[in-house]
Amino acid sequence: MRGRTTADTPTAAGVTRINVVSDVHGNVRDLARAKEGDDALICLGDLVLFLDYADHSRGIFPELFGVENADRIVELRTARRFAEARELGRRLWSELGLDRDTAIESAVRKQYAELFAAFPAPTYATYGNVDIPALWPEYAREGTTVLDGERAVIGGRVFGFVGGGLHSPSRTPYEISEEEYAAKVEAIGEVDVLCSHIPPDVPELVYDTVARRFERGSRALLDAIRRTRPRYALFGHVHQPLAARMRIGATECVNVGHFASTGRPWTLQW
Repeated sequence: MRGRTTADTPTAAGVTRINVVSDVHGNVRDLARAKEGDDALICLGDLVLFLDYADHSRGIFPELFGVENADRIVELRTARRFAEARELGRRLWSELGLDRDTAIESAVRKQYAELFAAFPAPTYATYGNVDIPALWPEYAREGTTVLDGERAVIGGRVFGFVGGGLHSPSRTPYEISEEEYAAKVEAIGEVDVLCSHIPPDVPELVYDTVARRFERGSRALLDAIRRTRPRYALFGHVHQPLAARMRIGATECVNVGHFASTGRPWTLQW
């Protein structure tokens, strides 16, 4: 069954320009001006900043547990010692004496209130793997359209949106099975621009050169690109990819997941 398609967004006569961002991770200031001069903004998720791997003093984790513990958990995760990282997390939560889910939701709500208020109109958004979809309806204002396994027509072109990530050792909030993910990819059908949070499962696109690990990419996305040949496949998730851009057949694949660090959107124009 194909996902719903939103009505066409009218644009100015002539050139259509769409700015695309992903992996916002708390960058409210730049998000507020990310659409300036263009017809629409697309956001491919990961609004929340839980822990900044470049600056361990930023995010929910160091606010709760301090920078030294943030340094340690980054060290463990980078070394792929995930069991030790989870054990450290359990110990820290126990020592803090707070309910984990309640504390995280409270911190996420604070970030969402600021981030959704910064979205310009119109914005088309889908979830990242660190987002909490159940909270989005409370914060998405008029002018922000949330899509997941759904399509939107913008300036006469069809955009398909697939949110979230796949199950991983990190166990982030919005991870689903490969079967669930593939069903969403199937639901959007043929599109001009395929928008997702995670990349297609191609080694050059899923390897993070700073974290020194392969992130989860989607085989279903890769199969859809080869089968339906969209003009573009846009995604984020991998912050420092081995390849930020490459072609798969007729499709230009572009990683736009640099917004938190650069504050610069990627622009699609036709």
